[in-house]
Amino acid sequence: MQTLSPRYLSGSPDKNALNDAFVGKPITSLRTPAFVIDRTIFAANCARMHKNVTSWDADFRAHIKTHKTVEGTKLQLISGGGRTHSIIVSTLMEAWRIVDGGLVVDGVVKDILYGLPISINKLDDLSALWDEVSPLGAVIRIIIDHPDQVQLLNEYEKAQPSPRRWSVFVKIDAGYHRAGLSPKHQVFQDLLRVVLASPAISIFGFYCHAGQSYASTSLDEASQFLSVELQAVNDAAEIATSVIAQTNAVPWHNTPFVLSVGSTPTAHAATPETKAKLHSSLHGKLEIHAGNYAMLDLQQIHTGLVDPSRVAQKVLATVISYYPGRGADGTDEALCDAGGISMSKDTGPIKGYGWVNGGSWFLKNTSQEHGTLAKTSGSDAGSIKIGDKVEILGQHACMIAAAHPWYYIVDSGTAEGADRVVDVWVPCKGW
Repeated sequence: MQTLSPRYLSGSPDKNALNDAFVGKPITSLRTPAFVIDRTIFAANCARMHKNVTSWDADFRAHIKTHKTVEGTKLQLISGGGRTHSIIVSTLMEAWRIVDGGLVVDGVVKDILYGLPISINKLDDLSALWDEVSPLGAVIRIIIDHPDQVQLLNEYEKAQPSPRRWSVFVKIDAGYHRAGLSPKHQVFQDLLRVVLASPAISIFGFYCHAGQSYASTSLDEASQFLSVELQAVNDAAEIATSVIAQTNAVPWHNTPFVLSVGSTPTAHAATPETKAKLHSSLHGKLEIHAGNYAMLDLQQIHTGLVDPSRVAQKVLATVISYYPGRGADGTDEALCDAGGISMSKDTGPIKGYGWVNGGSWFLKNTSQEHGTLAKTSGSDAGSIKIGDKVEILGQHACMIAAAHPWYYIVDSGTAEGADRVVDVWVPCKGW
């Protein structure tokens, strides 16, 4: 059966038509709920990350899953703090959007990692992607964390007219327990031996993601999670070096191994100060990856590593009803037109589903298409009224952005200011 590439399934709203309709309009005129990004803040976050990574003498790989756009990817890779060329995608739609958006042919993107452990139903699509980008000087990489994936790759390539060798990261579990293997377990060494015997694989490096670092509340705590990540991939590389020596494996694996670590909190912790504390002998070349850092959200504010002024995104909503005295202790509540579908159902250590108007109110709960607003305890900000537009800073930018068909871009660093639309970004949808 012929596979239909995601490239041909990625229909989306027309950017030019959206720009014609919205550029120059005040954001107060937008139909709500509306997802708004401040491009100046987004770009500043990208520059700050490049500077952090440079201070660590590391490479950087930008995860594009938060925004899923060509424009956002370009800002992540080319900033006032540096220039890099590697990305991670969480879906094949994202990869094709980057290719069709011209970032590979322009040389902006040269290295694309598909960020999930490989499955057989993605190999035709990834092979087509390889054929597309390889003549342009770019490479496709994949992730593995189980011997059966290796066997599937072996069988798949054996059936091809011109078998190829895939560049892979081996996924390492640094305590998050979402994916990957602990280098301390025998099954990791078993996987290495299978990989080293495979004609379809070349080990590029070892990759981990400390998602548990979102529980950080200080630089010291985030640095501890970063230390755990570094130790995990470094142990993996040391063990791999030993296994290679024992098995006399042919030297087609990448040398030195790339040790890829990161989540937004641990990437923020990769400062010159923490480098001095965590200095160690690495068995490879360090790479830092992150994605949420460009937009940020309430979860990241709670880590203590960023303040609200660095959050680049918000959801505009309209107050559609009002309930005097209905809330706790006789406080007022209101209803807005932003619900679970536009805000996500994610919560976090900061209560509710979002800060409203800078924290004077909060999004107390959500239904599918509407949400309840309540006053923050001790707030003296006064009432809002039916018809008011409110700004909601949500818990999880990645999930919120995924709900919106396009993003309204403002720019606090330009003459137009932060109150008028200067561009519209259209994210890819689907998998």
